[in-house]
Amino acid sequence: MGATVARNVGVDISKDTLDVAIHPEGNGFRVANTPEGHRALIKRLAGFEIARIVFEVTGAYHRLLQKALVEAGLPWVKVNPRQARRFAQAAGKLAKTDRCDALMLARMGAALELEPNLPVSPTVETMKEFVNARHALVKDRVAALNRQAIAVSTLIKRQLAQRLRQIEAIDKRLKTLRKADADVSERFDILTSIPSFGEGTANVLMVETSELGRLDHQQAASLVGLAPVANDSGQTCGKRSIRGGRPRARQALYMAALSAIRFNPQLKTKYQALIKAGKPAKVALVAVMTKLLILANALIRDNRKWAPTAP
Repeated sequence: MGATVARNVGVDISKDTLDVAIHPEGNGFRVANTPEGHRALIKRLAGFEIARIVFEVTGAYHRLLQKALVEAGLPWVKVNPRQARRFAQAAGKLAKTDRCDALMLARMGAALELEPNLPVSPTVETMKEFVNARHALVKDRVAALNRQAIAVSTLIKRQLAQRLRQIEAIDKRLKTLRKADADVSERFDILTSIPSFGEGTANVLMVETSELGRLDHQQAASLVGLAPVANDSGQTCGKRSIRGGRPRARQALYMAALSAIRFNPQLKTKYQALIKAGKPAKVALVAVMTKLLILANALIRDNRKWAPTAP
């Protein structure tokens, strides 16, 4: 008997439905984007050997499906929608329908042999929702403070005060979640031991870069979008740039780096040396961000806190 062919499954996600395609057969079907629909999907795939289930990042709409796949022990891959569309265009598929998109995701998984994502702990998944909500509240905090300073109505003043207290409530909830999970608490303590890493930075890195500790230095830098991308052709050596990656994590590292070049003697020296060598300030700051990320990755890998003698 011949070897079983592992199937690649593509899932196009919308608010109400999931369009599913199985490669190489090309068979497709649709289920509801509900817990019942997820169970039906998993049941229909039970007779196949699954290499990977590929779907696009869709904000809130993919989270329940991802949770169901993790609980079922199925391999899954989240891809960037822009990358998926470019793959379709490269394959000459200009039509865009839910069924076409699902099949193209399955073909993309097979052609590129996408590596399945590692499952994230339920605690980190829950934390992510709170961290996202906190981010939105922080963005609005300055405007809320300004409105509070000029507000006359007692009702408006009370509502603004309540809005500002929501950040404190979220911070307390995040602390409770961390304390209830020994592994998460340990990773958080390692991150906050690094000078210039506060609770906010650590929370963001916890939910945005859960792979830290399992990557080499280059992979960690690429994950966040800090690895320089070459732009060479023939004898022309173009200017390197950083792009892609996870912007929320990169933003958190940027704020941490700004603190580090002021208050961390080692990183301050590194930053100033790069400036004296003629590097633009932005390039020097990215180098500090990369140094902080590599340090975090190494400490989590080795399961140890930062110490002044650590490399």
